[in-house]
Amino acid sequence: MTLRCRALAASACLALATPLAIPLAFAAGDAPGATAPAGGYNYPTTGRVEYVLTCMDENGQDFANVYKCSCVIDRMATALPYDEFVDQSTFSRYATLGGEGGAEFRVDHAKAQTKKFRTLQADAYRSCGLGSDKTAAAK
Repeated sequence: MTLRCRALAASACLALATPLAIPLAFAAGDAPGATAPAGGYNYPTTGRVEYVLTCMDENGQDFANVYKCSCVIDRMATALPYDEFVDQSTFSRYATLGGEGGAEFRVDHAKAQTKKFRTLQADAYRSCGLGSDKTAAAK
C-alpha cells in the first residue's frame, strides 16, 4: 500500500467515523448547548408525557392544562429524582388498593412515601395554577 493510499484510507475512516460518533454524543446528553436540568434531576420524556396526560385526564382536556400539567411535572422533577418519583407515585396510586394485594401499600413506609408525594404534588398544583389536587383530597 502506497503512502497516498494510506492517507486516503485514513481520511475515509475519519469521514465515516465522525457521523457515527455524533449520535452517540447526543444520546449521552452531550448535545451542544445542552444544559443540566434546573434541580439536577431529569425525567425521561415518556415519564413526563405520561404524567401530563394523566394530569389532563383528571383536570380536563383543556389546552391550557397542557402547560399547567407540564409545569407540575417540571416542579416535581426539580424536587425529586426520577426513581424516587416512580416509587412515591406508585405508593400514592395504590394506597387505597384493598385486599391482600394492597397490604404492601398500607405499611408505615408506604404511607410516609404517599404523604410526601401528595404534599409535593399539591404544592406543585397550587404553584402552577391548577385547582385542588384530586389525589391530595384522598388523604
